[in-house]
Amino acid sequence: MKHYTLVVDLLGRAGRLDEAMKFIQRMPISPDFVAWGALFCACRAHKNIKMAELVSEKLLRLEPKHPGSYVFLSNVYAAVGRWEDVERVRMLMQNQAVGKDPGWSYIEVNGQVHSFVAGDHDHKRAREIYLKLEEIVSGAREQGYMPETGWVLHNIEEEEKEDALGSHSEKLALAFALMNTSPGTTIRIVKNLRICGDFPSLMKCASKMSQREIILRDIKRFHHFKYGVCSCGDYW
Repeated sequence: MKHYTLVVDLLGRAGRLDEAMKFIQRMPISPDFVAWGALFCACRAHKNIKMAELVSEKLLRLEPKHPGSYVFLSNVYAAVGRWEDVERVRMLMQNQAVGKDPGWSYIEVNGQVHSFVAGDHDHKRAREIYLKLEEIVSGAREQGYMPETGWVLHNIEEEEKEDALGSHSEKLALAFALMNTSPGTTIRIVKNLRICGDFPSLMKCASKMSQREIILRDIKRFHHFKYGVCSCGDYW
């Protein structure tokens, strides 16, 4: 199955979604959740809403209690402003009693582990962390960074969406690391969920501005940011 999934992933990365779909449909064995998930990620990356809906039906049949299927579909709808569909998926999660795992990120600094959740204000240096994050975002904007607000799953004003993106756990961990490590030190962050689609854009700018290598591990893969480039090739 792994080899079939790899082919689906490669076709998806290349934007050849129709070929990937035909490949899955012609597999001699029944495609599993991972294989369909690889195609779903490609649909999300290339904003193919129609195919994403078809694939999500397959995923929900295979694992109706898996929160990732619902969240991914919500992300696709939010990216194109289909808020009624975002709400429909949210209600479906509630009806199926499917809970979304809270996202957290942690980083080790000077032998001590620091963990963060989205919108975290419990850290004793929270005010400094948010000020540092504002500084990072401001510098990134000068390099052309624009917050990708399509990843916010709420129909709110654009400024509010930017604020919501700014408080994600991995960004707070990044700000804390830049405050508390020496210049040139590699930054390593671990996140329990998949990273937000806005994060790589900001991280590339941060690695370039700070002249640091930043390594982030999420539930899907390792991301190595260096000199303004990510090892994932902007596909996550």
